[in-house]
Amino acid sequence: MGKLVLAAKVTHVPSLMLSEAGDSPLKQARAGAVESLRELGRRARTRDVSTFVVFDTHWLSNFGYHVNANARHRGSFTSHEAPHMIQDLRYDLPGDTALAEAIASEAESAGLKVLAHQVPTLGLEYGTIVPMHYLNPDGWAKVVSIASPLFTSIEESRALGEATRRAIDQSGERVALLASGSLSHRLWPNKNLGPEAWTSIASEFNRQVDLRVLQLWQERRYREFTAMLPDYAVKCNGEGGMGDTVMLFAALGWDKYDGEAEPLCDYFPSSGSGQINVEFHVA
Repeated sequence: MGKLVLAAKVTHVPSLMLSEAGDSPLKQARAGAVESLRELGRRARTRDVSTFVVFDTHWLSNFGYHVNANARHRGSFTSHEAPHMIQDLRYDLPGDTALAEAIASEAESAGLKVLAHQVPTLGLEYGTIVPMHYLNPDGWAKVVSIASPLFTSIEESRALGEATRRAIDQSGERVALLASGSLSHRLWPNKNLGPEAWTSIASEFNRQVDLRVLQLWQERRYREFTAMLPDYAVKCNGEGGMGDTVMLFAALGWDKYDGEAEPLCDYFPSSGSGQINVEFHVA
């Protein structure tokens, strides 16, 4: 039987990559986020994780749910959205075809439209590549990436998360499950882009709600959080409709989950959005 041994909400902002340059003014501002991602990678190794499953809000689909089931993920990624931030980022990671196909099968059994793909030219998006750059840099663990559909519902994403957990439990893998995306996601408009945009929030309302969410998590008040999640996703400009967070909590048990939420870095803004790395401990 398989086992979920690590679960986390993680950031994938491209400014993490910019901060790696030796003279980058973002080096200190992103140091906590970078180190906490690396810490998650160390924890995953210690727990003998065999596969990372990533709910990727930067792989946005117009038509149904998709799972990258390639046996190998290999490529060089340049962001079409921000080529000045991420360019020629090379990755070479093993995939987990069996688990990817099992997730799709479980989800189809729940009535969802899901396709698992083995297409060599189907690359990874940076919502998967950036976290893997820090957690799994030498490809010591396999990777499955799952898209977030644009035209879906909380109920469908919840069903996908539940199906993912069933597939994990029935597999022979030790899995780390990552919800890759922001908290609030209102970005600065072009006219406000400048050095200060990297480290400032675009909406004080969003910041206050993000901080309240973090408080609810740390107090283990998950019933209240899941009840507010549909409004949170809409009113705080959720990235990908906060599908990654919906799927993560569904896999954890939704409002029945009662584990510890451990922030691994301080809450930080990036280009107007709210970001955090948090481990949700599983028994």
